[in-house]
Amino acid sequence: MAEILTSLLQTIERARAHAPLAATQVTLVAVSKGQPPERIETLLAAGHRHFGENRVQEAQSKWLALLERYPGTRLHLIGPLQRNKAKAALRLFHAIHSIDRASLAETLAEEMARLDRPVECFVQVNTGEEPQKAGVAPREADALIAQCRRLNLPLAGLMCVPPADVPPAPHFALLRQLAQAHGLSGLSMGMSADFETAIRFGATHVRVGTALFGKREETGQA
Repeated sequence: MAEILTSLLQTIERARAHAPLAATQVTLVAVSKGQPPERIETLLAAGHRHFGENRVQEAQSKWLALLERYPGTRLHLIGPLQRNKAKAALRLFHAIHSIDRASLAETLAEEMARLDRPVECFVQVNTGEEPQKAGVAPREADALIAQCRRLNLPLAGLMCVPPADVPPAPHFALLRQLAQAHGLSGLSMGMSADFETAIRFGATHVRVGTALFGKREETGQA
């Protein structure tokens, strides 16, 4: 698996180096949802330190011990977050990519202040306006971004999951435009099948599961 990681990082760097709009640095978030600790530890031992999980409870069950053994590891929550799990998420994760409503933003702001633990935040935009997917509609993104700033959340950027089986480029372009309009530099976009396209549009974080672990991805998460 270390060889796969090295090859993937090289692919990311080649894509970045040949794209005029590419970010100066692209973070590979290894999507470890559904993976046992021993497989995750293979990547940790190889030096990788950014991992993505979809669910708070699953992440708690396997990451508490791993974080102790591998200091400097950063966990990214890339799945939907319920308000009643906000405190647990903030205790464990270092970045939350799925803020999609004002009530969640308010809860996170309250818990961050209570815990004195600022956590990097991304607003999730449902660029395809798909009813089955999380994320704020593009036309409502301005208001949610403004609310996050009023709450003094550490807002790093935006995240999206394009609809399946359509060209992702227009969705990445839309997310980039929204981020630029609000002075946000972070763009969490791109999965195993389309991360090179996402890099061409300025992705700063790509969320990759299958290309690393070989397990079939679930739509919208890796």
